[in-house]
Amino acid sequence: MVKKWFGLTILLLTILTGCGDQRILEKAGFIETESFDLLPNGQFLISNSVPITEPGVKTQRKVLTTEAKSSKEAKVEFARQTSLTLVNGQLRNLIFGVSLAKRGLWDQFDTFSRDPSVSPHAKIAIVNGSASSLLAKDFKQHPRTDQYIDRLLTKEAKEHAIPKVTLYEFTRDFLDDGIDPVVPVIREDRDNISLDGIGLFKDSRYITKIEPDDALIFGFLRDNVKRGHLDVELGQAEGENELVMFNSLTSRRNIKVKRTDSGSPEVEINVKVKGSILEYIGPRDLSEEKNRSSIETMMSDHITRRANKMVKHMQMNRVDSLGIGKYVRNNMSYEAWKAMDWEQKYPDAKVKCKIRFKIKDTGKIEK
Repeated sequence: MVKKWFGLTILLLTILTGCGDQRILEKAGFIETESFDLLPNGQFLISNSVPITEPGVKTQRKVLTTEAKSSKEAKVEFARQTSLTLVNGQLRNLIFGVSLAKRGLWDQFDTFSRDPSVSPHAKIAIVNGSASSLLAKDFKQHPRTDQYIDRLLTKEAKEHAIPKVTLYEFTRDFLDDGIDPVVPVIREDRDNISLDGIGLFKDSRYITKIEPDDALIFGFLRDNVKRGHLDVELGQAEGENELVMFNSLTSRRNIKVKRTDSGSPEVEINVKVKGSILEYIGPRDLSEEKNRSSIETMMSDHITRRANKMVKHMQMNRVDSLGIGKYVRNNMSYEAWKAMDWEQKYPDAKVKCKIRFKIKDTGKIEK
């Protein structure tokens, strides 16, 4: 009997303990997007967007803004601006103004990484301008700006226009000595939000970016692409401009590292790309094999030139955004890697790209 009552007592205590941290859904404010900007006085301008679900209220969200020294201090200030209990469980996007990104983001990421209420899958983006102004603005065709940003980043990542970057991926690359982090860049474009390239980081500082037109080529060099589209102006043939658009692009990347007699590594990035021609403007008859072969060669040469130029740009800015260092590191002992000082070797390392295009089909054509 004593054991029975003892068991019931433990069960009741367990149940009552679980009731100590009740959160009523109607009284909770789920932060979905949070923005950070650097102010001239060294403090942060922090904003967050909270959906409003109260019946009869026309506004679909509330934007809270404050100046603070940290995100935790801002959360205390936000609590004074609303009757809702603010929680981070639905935080999906963290966006940062470019001025703060240039100073460095690790202090913010370190705080969020330690917070168990923040998902490591929260997306990261840089705003070319003020992140707070972008988050606060209402776009006519998109009732909720936070949702608009989230869907834009998701869609562009699926189409390989930008790499998928979350809190987890940025932290992983930041802590890896063989690769530097990257973050998509967005900007306000009149009545829309548009992609403004891919930000390249050294440690946690924004250094430079890849332009939107070169984003897919960056994708070829950084990873395997499963779906993408690309349009290229090849020049003139028979007095006419040649424009070709590919879709359903897939690529396979292979990186080879060779050691020279001097001990310096030589790196080859070989990429095979296959795709369908969705549109062609020019004088060639694509039903002929020789013309398809000619376009494959021109595309390969054109994209290879742009890829090599991109690598030189990254080396000049001392950002190893492709993770070349990881392949060099895997090609030698740990002691040799540490003795090499890859950060100093990287800008002068010999890196050669070769892109090979293959046309799968030219679409449905009837004559």
